[in-house]
Amino acid sequence: MLLTTVIGNACAKSGTNVVTGEMYGLSQRSGAVSVHLRIGEDVFSPLIPYGEADILLSLEAIETLRYVEYLKKNCIVLMNKRVMHPPIETAKVMAEKEAKYITLEGIVAKLRGWTQNIAVVDALGLARESGNARTENTVFLGCLSALEAFPVDEKAIKESISEAVPKKTIEQNLKAFDLGKKSAYGSLCALVQCRPLP
Repeated sequence: MLLTTVIGNACAKSGTNVVTGEMYGLSQRSGAVSVHLRIGEDVFSPLIPYGEADILLSLEAIETLRYVEYLKKNCIVLMNKRVMHPPIETAKVMAEKEAKYITLEGIVAKLRGWTQNIAVVDALGLARESGNARTENTVFLGCLSALEAFPVDEKAIKESISEAVPKKTIEQNLKAFDLGKKSAYGSLCALVQCRPLP
């Protein structure tokens, strides 16, 4: 929910129209949380129609596949390297000797049938590098900020981060943002249009 708050507030600061729709599910019991976020002058509904998403950001790799029907052909996928296998998958692996867990490589291979614009981000590693393992969300904000397709001002995003996170973690979050942005220029920007480096 931090991502939605920061982006929404950044849009408000820069006078950009934004509409969001959150779907919490059973998030307090480790269930999925999904958010539709639409930015632009001609946006009136929060829900993204199937096949119309320009960018999919996934904080866990398997979740990326759960929402693949929303992707526009050749859209941008920002996906966390982290794979968290659900209990139902574990039950199948235990019951069937030939069954195997889905791998990160398997997830990427399935996504490549739809788009080549996939960046796998080691968000936890970058968050730890920032000094706070809980800044994975902010790493992704940095990745987004590099993209030309993401129409939100970087300065407004950084201001919103500083307002949304606990005061004692502002410096770590801003460092995580910069590490995420650097990561995007090192990988995703070879595939899609990015803003020029300052």
